[in-house]
Amino acid sequence: MSISCEQTPQRVALVIQYLGANYHGWQRQPNQSTIQEQIEQALAEVINQPVTLHGAGRTDAGVHAAAQVAHFNYLGPIPPDKWAKILNSRLPKDILIRGSARVPSDWHARFSALWRRYRYTIYTEKRPNVFVLPFCWHYYQATLEESLIQEALNPMIGKHELAAFRRAGSERKHSWVDIQEVQCYRQGEFLHLEIQADGFLYGMVRLLVGMLVEVGTKQRSPDNFTQVWQEQRRDLVKYSAPAKGLCLLRVGYRHFPFSQKVWFDTQPTFLLYN
Repeated sequence: MSISCEQTPQRVALVIQYLGANYHGWQRQPNQSTIQEQIEQALAEVINQPVTLHGAGRTDAGVHAAAQVAHFNYLGPIPPDKWAKILNSRLPKDILIRGSARVPSDWHARFSALWRRYRYTIYTEKRPNVFVLPFCWHYYQATLEESLIQEALNPMIGKHELAAFRRAGSERKHSWVDIQEVQCYRQGEFLHLEIQADGFLYGMVRLLVGMLVEVGTKQRSPDNFTQVWQEQRRDLVKYSAPAKGLCLLRVGYRHFPFSQKVWFDTQPTFLLYN
């Protein structure tokens, strides 16, 4: 018996922004409030049945996202482009769907992704600022030299085993990461580090930033930083940067049904100068 179009589920992709402070990360967990859980509950309210949401990346507790991507399957009359408005009326104010669209049935938010890009923001002004502290690591104890940090980052381009920057508890079977681009730049009192890779290890960016601050303050040389990860010296990686400074900036796909205004660079950067 043939299946009519009405009986074929649609696959709907979502571009999602969220502030991570009030959530225990992206992935659904028992007895914890997570981003995935909140959106799945909103979907279930509309569809009146359980829905599984598949995300492109599993951000940790407290980490933000400017353009997380996820998908779900839906059999019903609601047009794919209407889901953003429907869900936003049911979600907490710190979770926002920026766009929704239909994608092919073999498209997958996680497995179709070519890369993920994270941005870490450090605020270096000595005086605190209530408007920026929820989104930055306030580090003012010593001057950070962005040129040294960039020098340390450059050798990471390419495919490497980065077990030194992997927290315990990861479900990954290996520590190989293909890093495609690294960038460290300053805007006034803000230092930004951006890393793009095919995927990331559990806790990788925060551990990496914690050690890069040692490089930027000349406590550790760029060459020594490289030696640590090349020799997989996890025992020498002591500090994880605070979660609130980290944001999943965007996810890249070969075929993506959204305009760049929806997903490409939607985390504002602060511009405060003395």
